[in-house]
Amino acid sequence: MTDQFDDEHQEYLGPSKSQLKREMHALQELGKRMLDLNDEQLATLSISDTLKNAILESRRIPQREARRRHLQYIGKVLRHEDDPETIGRAIDAFYAGSEEHTRRHHLAERWRDRMISEGDKVVGEFIDYCPAADIQHLRNLVRNARKEVAKGQNTGQSRKLFRALREWIDDAEQ
Repeated sequence: MTDQFDDEHQEYLGPSKSQLKREMHALQELGKRMLDLNDEQLATLSISDTLKNAILESRRIPQREARRRHLQYIGKVLRHEDDPETIGRAIDAFYAGSEEHTRRHHLAERWRDRMISEGDKVVGEFIDYCPAADIQHLRNLVRNARKEVAKGQNTGQSRKLFRALREWIDDAEQ
């Protein structure tokens, strides 16, 4: 933090204008991230009704310049919140959870695709990765999914395999 001091009297003059501007931009950026939250996530945050109403109002503003001005207002309201840092950490947790969800989704897709193309060898590797998986059920799902792909049909077997893999991966990584 760059605070200003009067050199002659060593008197504190407060934060510099640039520092105040940086802090305001940071609050606006936090407000922008809050706009991306869904209603359930927004409800879990401990924020004032004024801030919640400002965020909900901002979602209804279609014009770009009006949204920009309203975002400045949200930054101003955030300045009066009890603890903006806590709000920021909560939003980070939402994003981290979303990234983890996406990572597990892609991991299950890769396992499914490998099992369908390579067969039992990959099933053994998956059992090493997720020992809690039901090997009999897994082999049956893989066999049905491979038949589905070989016939060029879409009977939902690949989807069933994916769901089972996703469930086992979620259980193994929690």
